[in-house]
Amino acid sequence: MQEQHKKYGLVTAVAVIVGTVIGSGIFFKSDDILVLTGGNILLGAAAFCVAAFAIVFGSLAFSELAALTDKPGGLITYADEFSTSRAACVVGWFQTFIYYPSLIAVVSWVVGVYTGLLFGLALPLEGQMLIGFGFCAVCYLYNTFSPRFGGIFQRFSTVAKLLPLIAFALIGVIFGDPTTIIPAGTGRSLASFSWLAALAPIAFSFDGWIVATSIAHEIRDSKRNLRRALVMGPLFILLAYLLYFVGVSTLLGPEQVMAMGDAHIDQLAIQVLGKTGSKLVLIFVIISVMGTVNGLTLGSIRMPYALSLRGMVPGATKLQQVSKKFDMPLRSGLMAFLLASGWFLLHYLTQKFGLLPNSDVSEVPVAISYLLYVFFYGKVISLHRSGRIPGKIRGVLVPLLASLGSLIILYGGAQNPAFFPYALLCALLLGGGLLYYTRRATRS
Repeated sequence: MQEQHKKYGLVTAVAVIVGTVIGSGIFFKSDDILVLTGGNILLGAAAFCVAAFAIVFGSLAFSELAALTDKPGGLITYADEFSTSRAACVVGWFQTFIYYPSLIAVVSWVVGVYTGLLFGLALPLEGQMLIGFGFCAVCYLYNTFSPRFGGIFQRFSTVAKLLPLIAFALIGVIFGDPTTIIPAGTGRSLASFSWLAALAPIAFSFDGWIVATSIAHEIRDSKRNLRRALVMGPLFILLAYLLYFVGVSTLLGPEQVMAMGDAHIDQLAIQVLGKTGSKLVLIFVIISVMGTVNGLTLGSIRMPYALSLRGMVPGATKLQQVSKKFDMPLRSGLMAFLLASGWFLLHYLTQKFGLLPNSDVSEVPVAISYLLYVFFYGKVISLHRSGRIPGKIRGVLVPLLASLGSLIILYGGAQNPAFFPYALLCALLLGGGLLYYTRRATRS
């Protein structure tokens, strides 16, 4: 087995978090959030804060684990070192076979959606999927054979995506209609808790912050820099999201955002900059979404490799081989791409036949991932009790608050009609992975 070199710094680590999270969800989930809150902007903003609560404290909790190890694998390593190999296998299979490929399939599809808007094409679902799959394939190629380029593109796309996001946020806040923020009946709606259903698309919009842990072993001075990145990234993202969501909703009006769906960003750009200017904005948005795919790809191609190091996946000996020429596990990258391709097909079928209305194949895995995070927060408390994490705030209060936030997000995700069938599918797959690992351990 060969080790990979340190190739990323603090800037890239922060860019991976910010660049992966910001770029897709906020642009094509804002209308879903308003639909689920009945067009209530204030309740949507409240849901953002609840989700951010879970993510900010979750990042702080994971930063404690990141400070204790710099071995490859991210969550797999944390489970392996601070719990058991079986727990590591469950976490690794979930991320490798469900979490990463489902997100990559959906976000790559969004590249196709906005590409059609850019060229004024009424693309059918098949056309959108084809464009998205093409970019996904290219993304896997350059991240596998030229990881430094992947890091450079991540930093570039992060800057590019922030320009329209911040610009529209400020324009909306300044020129929007503030009277639309708090409509009549908000108090009753708040008390009903039905607005918590909006946590599912919001959790998708925030998701991606955990990706940075998968490249921890390739970050210079990772014990310090990853910890900083996990704290800095989510706080910045919350501020940007709140400004954008409130700004866009007050400028266009919640009814128009809900009516136009994913195309509301195009309408907003035309309203502010005219048709010519709107094309430039859409280019930035596409780069933004591409940056999200890039960040997810950075993490996904390393997951089969991380599993193979522990013998937790078939073909482990070959998957753990690192190319001397490219300093990357090439077979791991190929396996990750094939898994993403399979989820592309599943996403296409669910969208084609309307199997997941106002949702997609990634929302339930995102919600379930927060259940797994609670397991890690419990380990932070255990490490505090053993003396490895000092201070009751860092070792007890932070993971408890992170757990509370995760359970709230899980509750919101459970409002999705497909949650329990999907959860059963995930359980079966993870059970298969655990069975494989147990049999292998017994034979050895």
